[in-house]
Amino acid sequence: MDLIEQIDELFARHGGSAYEGRREEPVTALAHALQCAQLAEWAHAPAGLVAAALLHDIGHFVPAAPGTDLVDDVHELRALGLLAGGFGREVLEPIRLHVAAKRYLVATDPLYAATLSPASVHTLALQGGPMSPDEVWMFRKLPGADEALQLRRWDDQAKQPGKRTPPLDYYLGLLDEVRRQPEGDRRQRLGCFGVT
Repeated sequence: MDLIEQIDELFARHGGSAYEGRREEPVTALAHALQCAQLAEWAHAPAGLVAAALLHDIGHFVPAAPGTDLVDDVHELRALGLLAGGFGREVLEPIRLHVAAKRYLVATDPLYAATLSPASVHTLALQGGPMSPDEVWMFRKLPGADEALQLRRWDDQAKQPGKRTPPLDYYLGLLDEVRRQPEGDRRQRLGCFGVT
């Protein structure tokens, strides 16, 4: 099955579900993804970053160990195995770093923590809490850190019940365009994970 079809299938199967337990948010997974992509588009983000905004939580649809409500489910890393075969760094890096970006913002912006939903506060604790000064310094040196910080802000805002967005098909077309970039651009993968 084609990657875009796989993504469509995952959203069809899991997108209508709400986050559960202490991770509960006021919108479904699909509504959150669409709102996040729309915010990126409204900010005139490059197409790859709009794609990352849509796909940043797709790792939640990839099977994880049972009982992940009480541990970090590393959904940002589980997404990479699915997406690395079709997308380059401009999509993968912001997805990989969007959880670290939350930890960075809590450590560096005194007002940021107050903007987090209860679910994000819960997962922040599971994900390691605020970064240490050394982690902050290392995060700022990472390629894609700035884009991950942008994605994180949209992620936090994309939780409005009933908000109108374009349909998934609209963004699937964008994903296909991003995926079809020239092969040289697509070979830039996450070297730190050994994917080339």
